[in-house]
Amino acid sequence: MQEYKRIDITKDEIIPTARRMRDAGVHLAMIHAYLETDGTAVVSYEYEIPNGIESYTVTGESVLPTISDIYDLGAEWPEREIMELMPITFEGVDTSQRLFMPDTMIDGQGQILVIPMDELIAKAHGEEVEK
Repeated sequence: MQEYKRIDITKDEIIPTARRMRDAGVHLAMIHAYLETDGTAVVSYEYEIPNGIESYTVTGESVLPTISDIYDLGAEWPEREIMELMPITFEGVDTSQRLFMPDTMIDGQGQILVIPMDELIAKAHGEEVEK
């Protein structure tokens, strides 16, 4: 049976945790992020340990340090994807080009899936949106 363990950490513990895990030969499985209904950002770093996953979770931070210098593209891609889709920034990540979303997409607007399509289209064309 796979075990899942959530461990709450602070922003300052992200890099030391990633270094400790990398030095121990632990794989980074994924970085996940979501917004609570009140808008609070939650970012979890999922590490593959024997018999399961340890999730190191940071809550309430919108600017976090990158761990891409520790886990290379295994961290850079999910960090960049999260930055494209949510109001969360990873300091030190190259954002000169987008991964998935068109360059006309609105930056820093959060979860695009909750913005009505007509509003997205209007904003992408630089039009004012009536509410």
